[in-house]
Amino acid sequence: MPQAFTPAFTPDSTPESAPESAPALKRAFGPAFKRALVTAAAALPLATSVVAGLPAPARAAGTLTNAGFETGGTGTATPAGWSVYSAAGQNGASYTEAGGHSGSYRLTHYAATAYKVETYQYLSGLADGSYTLTAWVRSSGGQNSAYLALRNCGSAEQRTDLPPTPNGAWIRLVTSVKVTGGQCTISIDSDANAGNWINVDDLSFAPGSTGLAARGVDVSTLKKSEDKGGVYRWADGSTGDALDILHSSGANYVRLKVWVNPADGYNDKARVLAMAKRAKALGMGLLIDFHYSDSWADPGKQTKPAAWSGYSLAQLKSAVYNHTYDVLNALKAQGTTADLVQIGNEINAGILWGEGSTAHWSDLAALLAQGANAAKAVSGSTRVALHLAKGGDDAGARAFFDSAVAYGVPFDLIGLSYYGYWHGPLSDLQTTLDDVAARYGKQVFVAETAYAFTLANGDALENNIATSSQLVAGYPATQAGQAANLRDVMNVVEAVPNGRGLGVFYWEPTWTAVPGNGWDPADPASGDAWENQALFDYSGRPTGAMSWLKHR
Repeated sequence: MPQAFTPAFTPDSTPESAPESAPALKRAFGPAFKRALVTAAAALPLATSVVAGLPAPARAAGTLTNAGFETGGTGTATPAGWSVYSAAGQNGASYTEAGGHSGSYRLTHYAATAYKVETYQYLSGLADGSYTLTAWVRSSGGQNSAYLALRNCGSAEQRTDLPPTPNGAWIRLVTSVKVTGGQCTISIDSDANAGNWINVDDLSFAPGSTGLAARGVDVSTLKKSEDKGGVYRWADGSTGDALDILHSSGANYVRLKVWVNPADGYNDKARVLAMAKRAKALGMGLLIDFHYSDSWADPGKQTKPAAWSGYSLAQLKSAVYNHTYDVLNALKAQGTTADLVQIGNEINAGILWGEGSTAHWSDLAALLAQGANAAKAVSGSTRVALHLAKGGDDAGARAFFDSAVAYGVPFDLIGLSYYGYWHGPLSDLQTTLDDVAARYGKQVFVAETAYAFTLANGDALENNIATSSQLVAGYPATQAGQAANLRDVMNVVEAVPNGRGLGVFYWEPTWTAVPGNGWDPADPASGDAWENQALFDYSGRPTGAMSWLKHR
């Protein structure tokens, strides 16, 4: 049969990426020449398919060949079923070696000097439709780029970048594409500096697609920032509405916390209703995050609202139900029904201490059930989440949710906070997400994440992440580092099996350094320790990470 052929370059890429053995044609025809080259070469038999100095690729098939790189053993420069291309003749930077993810061998890209190399496989005879590439990967980090790609599939090229994994743990990644025309090229690419390496193994390419339904932003401090003089800008420097800027950059959900009777009047029912109107007017989904407190509730504190401080357990149960119902029913009445609801915020050790602590699980379960039941009474379509700050702690998450299930707490979703500098490597996040999604049969999402784009301070209060020793290896405190960190968290959530990765919410992207909008709602002079993790820089413009909110 005719040998199908694909070059290592993408037909629609810049002319400079065409083979140097055809300089005149490259200059004369550019991308048009390359598209014609691909078409003509696809009809040639294997023995004659070395065109314009490119190596002959392996014979095309309808399924991936040697997807685990087991054929050939150690040191195979061109694994069976695969082809290798390097414009600079650095094909030797791609090879197999011992130590696979599940089998005996893996693919490696590595060289002691800077290199660019692609290992690829061309598939033909595919039924048109959506497909997903799954691969297990590891990476030193530090490359100019290292990614999986699906190209020449009849639709826009899709890529997923490899995250740095300095702990040596394997990470599963996915990339989806729509195939039209029955063909697709699976590609593994490195543009690397001296000593950089990647490992790839156990690939599959199968019908189906992945994606993130929720790409959210927690903008709970936005209104106070605006009222205190905060200014937000588009990339060109013109002023704009921060929520509109975020939405235009891809955010499709808003998360809003609710306090019962906050000292500064922000994050109460009235303010949440107003912000919900703004979000829904943009067509955004709405996640309501009940803290059941007058101020911050988190793993270290779950303080009762002052008005509830003397309540009995029975009174607390009624208060939780009534407060939850009141806020959600008011949202529904104004046409902004909540899509998702958190019953508590980072409730590792429970809510409404001490009655609702995990030391009293039956009481905690009763309180959580009251909140969940109130949410469903307002709207049966609203999905209820329980939220822990245990993105890297699978055992801890299991312990909590095993108890929640045992005590009959109703919930639809599992939310986890994940900050790499507190919760460990991405591999721990993946382990936790995968396990709880499968164990409880629920969709999972990262309810909070963020990363620094600078270590410089924007106000008088030292930032939460203030020194290089606090950073995650492979992610510098730069706009590029912040973008890569958000990208990789989103990629891990997207890769949760069986479509159970719901999405990611970036925490407080608008909390820039504005006098009067500090940590303590009771102290107008308190500072903001978060401005270097916002998605607006110190001039008010979007950081590069904001564009990743378009991630599908």
